[in-house]
Amino acid sequence: MLATLFRTARIGAASLMLASCFDETGGVALGSLERDRVALSATAAEVLIDLPVPQGTFVEKGTVLARLDPAEQQAVVNQARAEVQKAQANLLKLENGAREEEIATARANVAGAKAELAEAEATFTRYSDLTGRGTTSQAQLDSARAARDAKDASLKSAEQQLKELVTGTRPEDLEIAKAELAAAKASLESQEKILSDLTITASRDGVLDNLPWNLGERVSVGSPVAIMLAGDAPYARVYVPEPYRVRVKEGDRLEVRIDGLADPIEGTVRWISSEPSFTPYYALNQTDRSRLMYVAEVQLPDSASDLPNGVPAQVLLP
Repeated sequence: MLATLFRTARIGAASLMLASCFDETGGVALGSLERDRVALSATAAEVLIDLPVPQGTFVEKGTVLARLDPAEQQAVVNQARAEVQKAQANLLKLENGAREEEIATARANVAGAKAELAEAEATFTRYSDLTGRGTTSQAQLDSARAARDAKDASLKSAEQQLKELVTGTRPEDLEIAKAELAAAKASLESQEKILSDLTITASRDGVLDNLPWNLGERVSVGSPVAIMLAGDAPYARVYVPEPYRVRVKEGDRLEVRIDGLADPIEGTVRWISSEPSFTPYYALNQTDRSRLMYVAEVQLPDSASDLPNGVPAQVLLP
């Protein structure tokens, strides 16, 4: 019984000593130096024809990093441009209306139809008189009446055609032509965007870290063609133990120790996860909760821009 009490007291004293040391030194979040990894993906399955920048080069935003073969897409763009020109010409034609020559032709057709109708009217009148005297048949009179009615219909048709040319294009037809032109322009912009995406440029300042594809290879859609490490100085990506989560918030300035450097560097917490990286499936008792880890990113100052990625780092927690 005495041995058991002595052993219990000794364990308790050791626990108090460890807790005291842990409180004095403070917690440590372990991790490594990282930079934002930017993957520039291919938007089309084309052949890689140019890699103007070697790996490891610092590039500015807008620098051309790779080019894919644009021949096929250029043909699509040319076709879309032709459709725009066609729609523009059609709209201009409708806005200008009929030419003077077309109106003159229509008026001549009306005059001719009037002359033919007058002749048909005279023929019908003559046959009508002859039929009344009994010198012609009823069939001839009916034929003359049908010819007169046909010429009258032809005159009305010619007059309507002339009226349509003189009045001009209907507002509805103009709206249709404008809509067709707008659709053609939108299609052209879309195809030109696809063409421009075949030239892959840096979206941010940073270091060209990797070129996964070789010249002459046909890349797959969505695969990274160039991978950049963006930003000047790296950040420490560390895992904060659960007991210290409530003490760390965005904007806090913490001390970062980096392997290979004698002096620590002060960094700023730019982000910390609201969810733990590991959650047991069983009930979270006090012991289990202490095993949870929260990912945090501690940004280093610009003076640390020369530090490489992947170097182990430790952040002293408050």
